[in-house]
Amino acid sequence: MESKFADINLSAVAGAIADPARARMLCLLLDGRARTATELAAAADIGASTASSHFQRLREQGLVDMAVQGKHRYYRLANGEVGHALEALLVVAGADRVPFKPNTPTALRDARTCYDHMAGTLAVRVHDAMVARQWLAQDGRDYVLTPLGEASMAQIGVDVAQARQRRRRFACACLDWSERRSHLGGALGAALLDALMQRGWITKDLDSRALSVTRKGARQFPAFFGMPDAYADDGLMQGDAHAAA
Repeated sequence: MESKFADINLSAVAGAIADPARARMLCLLLDGRARTATELAAAADIGASTASSHFQRLREQGLVDMAVQGKHRYYRLANGEVGHALEALLVVAGADRVPFKPNTPTALRDARTCYDHMAGTLAVRVHDAMVARQWLAQDGRDYVLTPLGEASMAQIGVDVAQARQRRRRFACACLDWSERRSHLGGALGAALLDALMQRGWITKDLDSRALSVTRKGARQFPAFFGMPDAYADDGLMQGDAHAAA
């Protein structure tokens, strides 16, 4: 941004935030989760056509991005800098954020299959851990597996070579419909789910898409991915019946 245009650009961004409906929608996105246009319009108490013009204004100013997942369009903050700026403005305003409350059934929200890969709270944590540990690197709209990531996947039996040969995207962010954040999709996501099941870290429910973390998995997930050891407390571990040796 050139300094001589900084005041003009700042004014344009401030104007986009200043509208009460747009400000409300931006605040709802501060938790890092995505929302549908319908959800954001309802929260802002405006109609769909009015919301559409607001979304266009927010996107033009680089405040939000749109992600398409199947038939749905989701909106989320464009980047961390937008989030930091909004947080600072909320401090000045003395306002509190409204927490996200998913309405997905608990078992499916914790861990489930999404087509042939893992979804839910656990899958989002795994995705975030892989990015944080630099096992995955952004490549446009997809991911590449770094040498460190490839070595790590080999440790738990993920067949990376076979995943690369499949006629589909190798690795990509798949927006989780309960968490509204990304989990790992593509051929690598499918290969990872297979490996975790083969190692006995998770089991699949016979009557639904729900997955359960075994006792073995409750020990190994935090150790391998560097995630908080909180499965017994937050419901991700589903009892002794699924315990693995």
